[in-house]
Amino acid sequence: MFSVLSSAWALLLGMMLLMIGNGLQGTLLGVRGEIEGFSTFEMSFVMAAYFLGFLGGSRLTPDMIRRVGHVRVFAALASFISAVLILFPTFADPIAWSVGRVVIGFCFSGVYVTAESWLNNAATNENRGKALSLYMIVQMIGVVSAQGLLLVADPSGYVLFVIPSVLVSISFAPILLSISPTPAFDSTKPMTLLELLRVSPLGCVGMFLLGGVFAAQFGMGAVYGAEAGMSLSQISLFVATFYIGAVLIQYPLGWLSDRMDRRFLILIVAATCAVGGSIGIVFDGVYNMLLVAAFLVGGMSNPLYSLLLAYTNDFLEFEDMASASGGLLFINGIGAVTGPVITGWIMGVIGAPGFFLVICVLMASLAIYAAYRMTQRAAPSVEDTGTYAPLAPSASPVFVEVAQEYAIEQAQDTEPGNSSSAA
Repeated sequence: MFSVLSSAWALLLGMMLLMIGNGLQGTLLGVRGEIEGFSTFEMSFVMAAYFLGFLGGSRLTPDMIRRVGHVRVFAALASFISAVLILFPTFADPIAWSVGRVVIGFCFSGVYVTAESWLNNAATNENRGKALSLYMIVQMIGVVSAQGLLLVADPSGYVLFVIPSVLVSISFAPILLSISPTPAFDSTKPMTLLELLRVSPLGCVGMFLLGGVFAAQFGMGAVYGAEAGMSLSQISLFVATFYIGAVLIQYPLGWLSDRMDRRFLILIVAATCAVGGSIGIVFDGVYNMLLVAAFLVGGMSNPLYSLLLAYTNDFLEFEDMASASGGLLFINGIGAVTGPVITGWIMGVIGAPGFFLVICVLMASLAIYAAYRMTQRAAPSVEDTGTYAPLAPSASPVFVEVAQEYAIEQAQDTEPGNSSSAA
């Protein structure tokens, strides 16, 4: 871990600053929208717009990098992020905010692709697993830290919009000044969705449902807090609790994932997440219980991303894993675009508890489907399954492919007759 930190600390610092800026703007808009009098349904489109832009950026950024290079793409997109963040309080209109969120989502996706390419280039085969873990930790630290910054100024003013703009601008320096040779860039052509569905129905359905749950957390958590009448400090801690749960539970679930039938673990995790959603519904208005609900939902749903990826890999040849990741990312992105809109509509109909109701229904559906899939074919033996690699649902296609490559390397190292396993 120390070797990764010493060689890539500047990149990791820059990525953490980017995550702080991104985490703050998402929560801040949810609070500011309430102040501006936007309806929950209007805010759902504002929040969904980010994931639409992110999905587009993940598809188009590779071509941009091939045309003009990493440095120009990174600098241009990060500059747009900084500018749009300043414009949000200037144009307090749901349509203007939606357009801005599309731009922000597109640019953050492109920035992640570029920066993660450099980070992957700085890692070696020996420390790539540690780099994945460290990057996951840095991401979560950034998002959790962002929630604390929500308390440093009045959300009805300009200062809280200036802070993420400055942080994103500052993030350029450690990243651009630390890189050495520009890494070669290539992306794998995604496997068709029909092929993916045939290989792993549970992986595809799970990724779609999970996209909606993650987008509801990331996009509508602050909107829920504002509608539920929480104070600013309560909203800050509430949103942070989703990600604290993700950090604390990711690795224990990863350990279990490599030692049991992953479908059963997916069932248990999804069902526990649904229980968390139920707690949020039943104890609506009881703040401490809402924190318990947020911890369970965040702690269970975020690791599901890596778990579904690892499960799908169990039915793929090594050479197909990277291409499959592109299709799974696209499915997850479609779910993420629809998640906030559905959540906003339900909240508009039944009130704030609709937030947890959507999460509960989606995760209960995944648990039921996982139970059904367990009746359709036998599970591969634990010895034949791949390695779980920790990833956040916000990871770009680059780092998902890095995780796939790491899983392949680990699986090859443990194959019978391999020199490293026989040593």
